[in-house]
Amino acid sequence: MKPLKKASEMSVKELAAYIDQSVLKPEFTQDEIRKYIQEGIDFGCKTVCINPSSLPIARELCKGTDTKICVVCDFPFGLSTTRSKVMQAEEYCKDKDIFELDIVANYGWIRSGMWKEVEEDIKAVCDVCHKYGTEVKVIFETDALTIDEVKKATEVAIAAGADFVKTSTGFFTGGKCEGATIEVIKAMMDTAKGRVKIKGSGAIRTQEHFFELIDMGIDRMGIGYKSTPVVLKGR
Repeated sequence: MKPLKKASEMSVKELAAYIDQSVLKPEFTQDEIRKYIQEGIDFGCKTVCINPSSLPIARELCKGTDTKICVVCDFPFGLSTTRSKVMQAEEYCKDKDIFELDIVANYGWIRSGMWKEVEEDIKAVCDVCHKYGTEVKVIFETDALTIDEVKKATEVAIAAGADFVKTSTGFFTGGKCEGATIEVIKAMMDTAKGRVKIKGSGAIRTQEHFFELIDMGIDRMGIGYKSTPVVLKGR
């Protein structure tokens, strides 16, 4: 969605509303999880994006604040069975503390051209989440895909009822780690034509990149806990 003013003219509050602060490192201690969730809240981020086991801490800290909870599901590979993904989504969403759920599309299936299976997999999770009023972001591991595969996957996610399409888990180790490049975000936007929201994630580490994506009309960005103060600096 095109913003009403340039990113450079926005307040910290307006800019922070674009951010899902990522608190996903598997090696984090409980104290580190608590620290970085609190930092996301203090910055005024739209959500903190957490692993399911961090839910008790997130519930405690986010309660009564404007920062909401985004939980990842079957992350970072998206290789569970559809039934398992649905069970996970049901477990996380049923208490209604979850604002959004980020799931990973099976990108081996995408690369294999198994579009029917990809759509059915995404739809099953979207259906259970929407029952609880939880929006779903579908992550494509875009560094593993061609631009044509990203475009086709965007169409498939729209057909499956996704609320967002998203670039990159930030945990891909099989090749390049470019994340939310301008090229990939543009391909998603050009394909979506406003039918689904766009989230950029991965390698958004400078204010220049952050501002450029906002000015393009992106809807949300996943920003690592180290990068949030960088992209908001001087505001």
